[in-house]
Amino acid sequence: MAADSEVSKPARPKKEPQPLVIPKNATDEQRLKLERLMRNPDKPAPIPERLKEWNPRAPPEFVRDVMGSSAGAGSGEFHVYRHLRRREYQRQEFMDVMSEEQKLDEEFQIKIKDNQVKAEERTAKRRLKRQKLKEKKKAKKAKQENNGTEKDPQKVEDKEMSAEDSEEDGSDD
Repeated sequence: MAADSEVSKPARPKKEPQPLVIPKNATDEQRLKLERLMRNPDKPAPIPERLKEWNPRAPPEFVRDVMGSSAGAGSGEFHVYRHLRRREYQRQEFMDVMSEEQKLDEEFQIKIKDNQVKAEERTAKRRLKRQKLKEKKKAKKAKQENNGTEKDPQKVEDKEMSAEDSEEDGSDD
């Protein structure tokens, strides 16, 4: 039987001996991890899942045995009371932290909206300024062309001829 198992197993390829490299700092450690991942790029990289946020246990709907830390209770009752009290304090602290996070998140969203509005106002103002400059350049260029045609009688005649042609074309309709 031992001979059958030896025959059926294919020979595994021997791994190359890797040199032992001890990272001296965090950069070296990160580099080594990347090198190991890049040796076989087809293999999927392990991505750890995000840890779930801790949630306290919900408070009980109905408490049957209400107790306090007063005299007359049994020796083990105080510890039960203490655990209940600790759990309730944790729940209240958790709710306070969550409300604070929500408040900060809302403030952040408001700040983002304000920044977007301000940026849009600045952009609109600069866009208007660019358009005015562009119109001034066009007007200046048109004025130079008009001045240049008045000086050159040939260009004036050409414009007059083209104007007469366009009038004739319009009257044929």
